[in-house]
Amino acid sequence: MSKKKKYYVVWKGHQPGIYDSWPVAKSQIENFPNARYKGYPTLDAAKTAFKEGWQTAFQKSNKPVEKAPFVKKSISVDAASSGNPGIVEYQGVWTHDKSLIFHAGPFEEGTNNLGEFLALVHALALMDKHKRYDIPIYTDSMTALSWIKNRKVKTTLQRTSKNEEIFQLVDRAIKWLETHEIKNPILKWDTRRWGEIPADFGRK
Repeated sequence: MSKKKKYYVVWKGHQPGIYDSWPVAKSQIENFPNARYKGYPTLDAAKTAFKEGWQTAFQKSNKPVEKAPFVKKSISVDAASSGNPGIVEYQGVWTHDKSLIFHAGPFEEGTNNLGEFLALVHALALMDKHKRYDIPIYTDSMTALSWIKNRKVKTTLQRTSKNEEIFQLVDRAIKWLETHEIKNPILKWDTRRWGEIPADFGRK
């Protein structure tokens, strides 16, 4: 007996749409954080579901939302400060096993936001150096994401001899952003769903 044909709706994925092949649909959701997708027995049902949106579709079926987990083959970055401003350090780890890739600091004075920003640029520069553009980088800092996007740091910390070391790194990071194209995906870590980011220093 031939297998019954199914249609797959991808609401959130690399290329949202309706697919009549699971391998093709799967390729649209792999390595896509918070992907939304579902299978349907007929094309008409799939078209209706796609039009209505994933929230309506899962409310109707009363089933939990299918969510893609975080990308295991990735880097996670984070920073920690003792006081804000205070002594700062940052690091990057492999997401799947928390093994250390790089660590910097402690620096005599800085802020957590500066550390988060530097960690993200450090990871980007490292992956660029090794031409590993297939590796996504996770951060839990919206501020760092904003600074990377704008290629500008907006900090209220005044530059002094005490924090000169970290500001020199910030200068280098901004210079790198101005002279390089960002090729690695930068993703927001979903702390609510996945817990603390693997690069967390565990000081909360």
